[in-house]
Amino acid sequence: MTTVILLRHGRSTANVSGVLAGRSPGVGLDDHGRTQATGLVDRLAQLPIAAVVRSPLQRCEETVAPLLEARGLTAVVEDDLSEVDYGDWTGKTLGELGKEDLWKVVQAHPSAAVFPGGEGLAAMQHRSVAAVRRHNERIAAEHGPKALWVVCSHGDVIKSVVADALGLHLDSFQRITVDPSSISVISYTPTRPFVVRVNETGGDLASLVPKPDEESGGDDAEAGSEATVGGSTGVN
Repeated sequence: MTTVILLRHGRSTANVSGVLAGRSPGVGLDDHGRTQATGLVDRLAQLPIAAVVRSPLQRCEETVAPLLEARGLTAVVEDDLSEVDYGDWTGKTLGELGKEDLWKVVQAHPSAAVFPGGEGLAAMQHRSVAAVRRHNERIAAEHGPKALWVVCSHGDVIKSVVADALGLHLDSFQRITVDPSSISVISYTPTRPFVVRVNETGGDLASLVPKPDEESGGDDAEAGSEATVGGSTGVN
């Protein structure tokens, strides 16, 4: 049962200016975002992270840089985990965009939303989920079925992956909140994913440390695919 930590990049200069950055070059972290990135080193210190995969955009590169240096890791850059291609909306303020007819579609029926000159949200979800599952299989083969790994990406991308893991239609993904520097956690088993955490911005992460084989309750692949009847005890 591999586990992926979906990390949204730290707060960027565009986040505080109210501009839809999209794939614009040169959008990095602000001072608070850099503090968040540095804080990840201690925040994830107890976790045996096997690999890091990131979006190619600068704000994701800057977010994981301190973690990579501390762990001696090199991130795999994955284009399919990049920000939504917002096309003609890129660089415009959210105030401007809120007046567009398409804004209502994005909010209420996102699966039908296609950005002028860009991509549709349904296409974004398809590529993002496929990328996460592809890297998950690769990392499991390289590091074992209990590997714990990190994806650093963007808000809508992470929301779409979480929605898929929850079995939600994309039209419900706007109900999910993913803040800058938050983590959402999904464990993938042979039969289905389990959403472990969503939009976590603090707290103890010790429960994410993989358990030894003798504590897994029988065959690991089979046991890891079963939900606990009556609910989890919360004991690692």
